[in-house]
Amino acid sequence: MVTPEQIEGWIRAGLACEHLQVAGDGQHFEAVIVSPEFRGKLPVARHQRVYAALGERMKTDIHALSMQTLTPEEWAERQARAHG
Repeated sequence: MVTPEQIEGWIRAGLACEHLQVAGDGQHFEAVIVSPEFRGKLPVARHQRVYAALGERMKTDIHALSMQTLTPEEWAERQARAHG
């Protein structure tokens, strides 16, 4: 069974992340991914970039992955609103 820690490792290996948090139950996972590589990209392109980092694992190991993909600036703004 796949763990959230494994998914984090796979994403970090293929994508530069400033913040990465994965939670899940072995079947369904949720991830918050903050990367400078997302700058200037629409959400679909951001998700495709994560899928590329995960490669074949998206077909073989991961049943479902819900993602919030943010730039460092979007993440900082969200953190400021949450703590402001």
